[in-house]
Amino acid sequence: MKQLFSNAKYTKLIFFLALALCSIRASGAEPLGVYQHGTVVRMRMGDCLSVHHGFMFAMAGPATQMSDEACPEYTLVSDKVVFVIVAKSSNQLIPLADVIDFRIHNNELAVRVDDAKHESKFSIKEMVLRSEWDLVQRHIADQLSTPARPTDGAAAMRAEN
Repeated sequence: MKQLFSNAKYTKLIFFLALALCSIRASGAEPLGVYQHGTVVRMRMGDCLSVHHGFMFAMAGPATQMSDEACPEYTLVSDKVVFVIVAKSSNQLIPLADVIDFRIHNNELAVRVDDAKHESKFSIKEMVLRSEWDLVQRHIADQLSTPARPTDGAAAMRAEN
């Protein structure tokens, strides 16, 4: 009987230590959960992505559009990755320039806006590293800020006149 009592004491002690460790971890400054933070920087309306996925569906060729509905397509910028995500219907809207919480779940992006109780699921259309995306954006800005130089054809036309 004494051995059973000591085992029960030992089990209770381990349980309470584990509970204490979990509560210390939960009360820390680090946020709980697997959510990442990102900012929506662009929205445009595009074709809705098909619900069907998989190799056979991709190899079947271009899909016929079931409806003429346009779905919002968002560019979501996080610390390390930039996502282009597509809503599954036209009424899934995300405010621009707001920081949102998101996570990747079952090959989709689950988004929670303004501490909402439910998540909205979006299809991932494209992903690129943030460093590469920044380089492309910088190149586009440089191209727009430099004046256009005449091409050889334009110079030849001016010489003929």
